[in-house]
Amino acid sequence: MLSVEEGRALAEDLDARDALGPLRDSFLFPRGPDGAPVVYLTGNSLGLQPRTARERVEEVLEEWAGRGVEGHVEGDSPWLPYHRFLTAPTARLVGAQPDEVVVMNTLTVNLHLLMVSFYRPTAGRHRILYEGSAFPSDRFAFASQVRFHGFDPAESLVPLSPRPGEDLLRPEDLLDAIAREGERLALVLIGDVNYLTGQAFDVAAITRAGHAVGATVGFDLAHGAGNLVFQLHDDGPDFAVWCSYKYLNGGPGALGGAFVHARHREARGLPRFEGWWGHDEASRFEMGPRFQGMAGAEGWQLSNPPILSMAALRASMELFDAVGMTALRRKSERLTGLMDPLVRGMPGVAVITPADPAQRGAQLSLRIHRDPPGLVQRLAAAGVVCDFRAPDIVRAAPAPFYTRFGDVVRFAEVLRSHVQGR
Repeated sequence: MLSVEEGRALAEDLDARDALGPLRDSFLFPRGPDGAPVVYLTGNSLGLQPRTARERVEEVLEEWAGRGVEGHVEGDSPWLPYHRFLTAPTARLVGAQPDEVVVMNTLTVNLHLLMVSFYRPTAGRHRILYEGSAFPSDRFAFASQVRFHGFDPAESLVPLSPRPGEDLLRPEDLLDAIAREGERLALVLIGDVNYLTGQAFDVAAITRAGHAVGATVGFDLAHGAGNLVFQLHDDGPDFAVWCSYKYLNGGPGALGGAFVHARHREARGLPRFEGWWGHDEASRFEMGPRFQGMAGAEGWQLSNPPILSMAALRASMELFDAVGMTALRRKSERLTGLMDPLVRGMPGVAVITPADPAQRGAQLSLRIHRDPPGLVQRLAAAGVVCDFRAPDIVRAAPAPFYTRFGDVVRFAEVLRSHVQGR
């Protein structure tokens, strides 16, 4: 365990040498009780606003005011192809080909749309394997899809839980469960980073295991996109979905993203819900009676997108594209590499996130033995923003874009004071 005093000296050196440190000024911070910018450790829930977001949104408002409907096709950033300003940066973000990704809808909407295509249960193969502690919206989606197809969730859903007395799902147990379910398994759908524990899973290994038994494989990257380095095309899952309001800093309720692997580019034989924005672009405005889907992920679009929301996300994606996930991930590992020894072993605190950086993202989840809601309030009063998940988990996520190493030490300092009852 690292003392707060030792951590403070180390943090000063790390902050002085941090090449990404100036990026902090690219974001706007809430103010704490003392009027100073807070230590913001909840980018895993809602990322901070990029300074350029207002400018990007105002550009759209100005075009709307000055051009009206012609803004769809005129100006430097016409709205008709506006989503493509996000395509290449999004592809680079998740390690995909450009026609494998699309920014559209929100996460659970995209999850349902892609399950329409990739969850195709039969009498003998209808089970969905997932983490038992998956985010509730995912579990609701799985159960409703199963019922929609006429099956019983009690029979078709296979939630995986840690071994008795453990907090984390062992990777080998996950792979063993896939092999055990075998030909009964229609879909493996894992949250790449678990929202509660911060545990990260191996996309490539899970994909290989699922495909080996003939199942389709998908991922919810809500807590992974903008947090971890992905190579979705090479790793080969059939699909993935994510939101953009957490690590991607797209704003509250921001548009989500979807990945459909290139082997499904033409979507021959795959059912899907259809909408005119997924129709062949060249003939879309002929308003013909038959749907002709676009190749690639764009063919899953339904409606023309909300441009104002896309503009805010565009501001953040420009930052991601300029810096790259490799550099962000490197700093992220250093931030949690400082936080972990500061808090692991602290009396009254149990870190349930894996100690191995390869098995976690930016978030550390702490089981607090004494008044966890009170700790969050105490942190807030000290200008440190974290969040609480019942019954006893406090989550702290030092996002590398805007977190200083000194911020991590400040968090540990207040935490120590709380658990010691001072």
